[in-house]
This record gives sequence, C-alpha cells and structure tokens, in this order.
Amino acid sequence: MRRYLRVVALGLLCGFCSLLYAFSQLAAGPERGADGEPRAAEASWLAGGGRGAVSGAGSAGPGAVGETDVQTTPAERMHLAVVACGERLEETLTMLKSAIIFSIKPLQFHIFAEEQLHDSFKGRLDGWARLQNFNYTLYPITFPPENAAEWKKLFKPCASQRLFLPLILKEVDSLLYVDTDILFLRPVDDIWSLLKEFNSTQIAAMAPEHEEPRIGWYNRFARHPYYGETGLNSGVMLMNMTRMRRKYFKNDMTTARLRWGDVLVPLLKKYKLNITWGDQDLLNIMFFHNPESLFVFPCQWNYRPDHCIYGSNCRGAEEEGVSVLHGNRGVYHDDKQPAFRAVYEALRNCSFEDASVRALLQPLELALRKTLHTYCGRSYGLFIKQLARSVRDRSTRLPRAT
Repeated sequence: MRRYLRVVALGLLCGFCSLLYAFSQLAAGPERGADGEPRAAEASWLAGGGRGAVSGAGSAGPGAVGETDVQTTPAERMHLAVVACGERLEETLTMLKSAIIFSIKPLQFHIFAEEQLHDSFKGRLDGWARLQNFNYTLYPITFPPENAAEWKKLFKPCASQRLFLPLILKEVDSLLYVDTDILFLRPVDDIWSLLKEFNSTQIAAMAPEHEEPRIGWYNRFARHPYYGETGLNSGVMLMNMTRMRRKYFKNDMTTARLRWGDVLVPLLKKYKLNITWGDQDLLNIMFFHNPESLFVFPCQWNYRPDHCIYGSNCRGAEEEGVSVLHGNRGVYHDDKQPAFRAVYEALRNCSFEDASVRALLQPLELALRKTLHTYCGRSYGLFIKQLARSVRDRSTRLPRAT
C-alpha cells in the first residue's frame, strides 16, 4: 500500500513539473494569433531611459506647464501632439491658437520640439494659460539611439518623431497628431469624435493623399507599397494608441507579426532608398499590409492645395466646408496659394477675445475675394463656410464682454 502511495505521489509530482515547464516555454516562446501565425515579443528601445527628460515645470505636476484652474480628469481632455523643429515656432503657435479658439472640451498639448525652442514656447503659452482651458507639456526630440541621426534627417527635420508617439506617450490612450501647418476651422471635438466611429480592428485614421488619381503621386511614382488607390496623407492622424501598442502587425520582412515598436527600424532599413516622403511613406507601407486597421476620414479633415489647385476635387468640403486646413509646401508663407495664406494670417492675428473672433470673418472674406485669380481662390467659400459656423457657435457658448 505504501509503495502504491509513493508511486501515485511521484506521478503527481512529475505531472506538476511538466505543467510548470510547459507554462515557462509558452511564456518564453513567440505568441501566435488566432490564425496560428507566430508573433514576435516586443522589445522597447525606450527601456533604460531612452525617452529622455520631459522639459517644463509648473502647477500641472512634473513635466507639465501652463495648467488652467479648470478641474478635469485626463480622460476628459483631448490630446493633441505636434512636432516642431527649425523655423516652425510661429506656425505651430498659430495652429495651437486655432485649436484653443474653437474647441469645447479642454485640450492637452504634447509639444515635441528642439531644445532651443522650449523657452519660446513656454513664454508664449504661459501667457495664454490664464485665458484658455488647456494644458501643455514640452518634450525633447527623441529617437532610437542606434538610428537617431537617420530618423532625424528623414524627410523634414524631426518629422518622423510622430512614429514614436505611441511608445513615448505610454499613458495616453488616444491622440490627434497634426503637422505644424494645420489650422482648425471647427472644434477639435468634432474630429476627436471620429474615434467613436472606429470598428474593433481600426487603430488610426487618416485622409487619402489625393481624391483624383490623375494627379496622384503614389499611384504614379511610388516605389514601395502604399494604402488604397492614391495613398495616405499623414499630416492629420487620429490614433487609438492603446490599440496601436497592443496590435501585432503583418509585414513583408518576417512571417512573425511585429508590434509597433519593433517594426519601425526594420521597415526603415528595408525601404530607406525607396521612400520620398519619409515617415508618411512608412505609414503607407504599414497600412498597405494592415488595411483593416485604418479608418479613412474624408478630405475636408485634411484640406490641402491639391484639393483646389487644378479645380475643386474635395466633395466633402464642397458640401460642408473645410474643417481642417493643411497648408503644406509652405503656402502660408509665400504667394503661390494666397487663399491659404489669407486664412493663416487671419488666425495668426486673431486674439482670444470674443470680439476679435467675431470680427474675424468680414476682413477674411475681403482678403479671399482678392485671390479669385487662382483656382483655390475661386473656391474661397469653402474656406469660410465651416469657419463662419464655428465663429457663430463659439459666440453662443461664451458670454459677451460688457
């Protein structure tokens, strides 16, 4: 009997050890998806302080500056990120001003900038904080150390920083990234609400690069995979970053699916000689292989000169007006597209006072009428249609000064 009990005990012990071994192997081995494909484990380049210190100080707590007196939880704030390098200070501040003027919910700005710009940002934004409902945090430019120089010079200086936002802003669930040359002509709340329209597989939203394939760049010249018929423009990118961090992405470099932080460097190494538009091209390649992950929003949320330079080709803007203006190719600062410049200068010169905002439209319309010699100028009504609605709605929300 004793021998029998010893045999049973030994068998149980062996079985327990086998289970422990099996669980340890499962934890150490590659994950597999529902389709059985292997998935590589995540290895973050940010481990060990890769992010760098956050600049700034103030009542908002460590690393944040310029918090207002409005008491709100982080979940109630809309998070907006921008990357500014070189001569982009004034352009970035005008973008931030347009977001503040029309938005309803409080905003949290995440500003990634070269160190020499931090004091200038802080000086201007601290002057705004007493009047408006927003917080901001300044960050240094941060890239993976082994490829930092290559990432920084990819396309425009620092532009590829946006690719690493899900890894740097680990506590942020959702984020709206915009280029510095963006102007909001309606509340950020409206584009933020598109997050609720994502289905269960979608992690990000962008607009097509072109509406008209005959003038498309990707479908005529690209030497790499790209999303859809005409590719994507990444100047306005809405992200569910929690989903982005969790997802394993299909790719053409390995049979294993890779997480966001693991796919970027191999993608750059494979395609760096074939890409023209830097980080935007890498995003196109990523969503070419994972099209189910993208929500495509219409062109009025990223309206660029391409939508009017050869005649109007953005139906959404024709119906609703321009919601987000994107003055790429420097059109805010030269005479090539005076309609875009007129809107930029009107918002740059506008103050936060309600009377100034209400007085915005009449001189702007007069300035736009002077641009009728251009194709975009002939569509000037699209530039002020949504803007007029935003000005009116803002006036009804705010008590007028006596």
